[in-house]
Amino acid sequence: MTNDQRTNDRGGYDGFLLLGTLLLLGIGVVMVYSASSAVALKRFGCDIYFFKRHLVYAVAAILVLIVCRHVPYHVYRKMAYPILVVAFLLLIALYLPGVGHPVGGARRWLRVFGLSIQPSEIARLALIIYLAYSMSKKQEKIKVFAIGFLPHAIVFVSFGALIVMQPDFGMAVMFALIAWTMLFIGGVRLSYLVTSLAAILPVAYYLLIHVGYRLRRLTSFLEPWRYESDAGYQIVHSLMAVGSGGVTGAGVGKSYQKLFYLPEPHTDFVFSVLGEELGLVGVCLVMGLYIMILWRGIVVAMKARDLFAIYLAVGLTSAIGLQVCINMGVAMGLLPTKGLTLPLVSYGGTSLLMNAAAIGILMNISARRT
Repeated sequence: MTNDQRTNDRGGYDGFLLLGTLLLLGIGVVMVYSASSAVALKRFGCDIYFFKRHLVYAVAAILVLIVCRHVPYHVYRKMAYPILVVAFLLLIALYLPGVGHPVGGARRWLRVFGLSIQPSEIARLALIIYLAYSMSKKQEKIKVFAIGFLPHAIVFVSFGALIVMQPDFGMAVMFALIAWTMLFIGGVRLSYLVTSLAAILPVAYYLLIHVGYRLRRLTSFLEPWRYESDAGYQIVHSLMAVGSGGVTGAGVGKSYQKLFYLPEPHTDFVFSVLGEELGLVGVCLVMGLYIMILWRGIVVAMKARDLFAIYLAVGLTSAIGLQVCINMGVAMGLLPTKGLTLPLVSYGGTSLLMNAAAIGILMNISARRT
């Protein structure tokens, strides 16, 4: 492969990816303001507190997308290990006194120059880049246990352990799903993947059953109305929000559940507020935009001309798709409560920037033929 071939950039942007991203960012700006205004006014005495910050993040996300669109994707292949090490160190930094910023008993954020950074979001992108690089390099021996499976499993377990300790069980599960999907697509023996799944399930069962708040979440998920004033409170009010929206919704800014009934209406449950204010029409629009992005991600992976690009596109698309499904599933009572944001819509700077970077990388793969 020549350098000329590697840098064959057809120019421009993938129209579907760009349109879907910009529309979701725009919807997110509107919904974050609507969902957060009452909370912001009570906490900070300013109804646009979260809106202003989110608007800055949205603009920064567009800039990140543009930069990643123009950085040749093969650069990440060369930087796979440094990126992985940096992400691992950021996760470790959460446990250093005075560095990690505990919120609600969880250590998931670092405070840097007054900004909150969530290392697990960075680690997710780092893991995808590493797996894409490693599997493409080892493709000829990918079915060998000590080469195609074991090193990748060790890296995942190392990251997963640090994330579970935060604690963030849901994010660890998402990491596992992404890694499993990429290894399956990469051709790792199914027997290894099934065996690893069988080994993980008892650990997951223990972490669910023997940790009080997780068990309560699981129980309330099965019978939310029975625990509507306790562990099922979030699910019940989310269902009330989505269910009351009808076909066209109550109108932007007219959500009732966001008025201190629905916890974290601008982050974890922004989809619930969207359903209440924009109704079935708004929900279908947002879901359609995500489907368009995921469809383009699959097309990009299918048309890529080298294994690294294929695996990278598969990983990035899977990560976005899983995050969307989990967030919407929680909002509609189909999954136990888990604090994951809705990509490109929810308030949350690190998540917004990392998802924008992922789409920028997909655009670069789409524009290049190697």
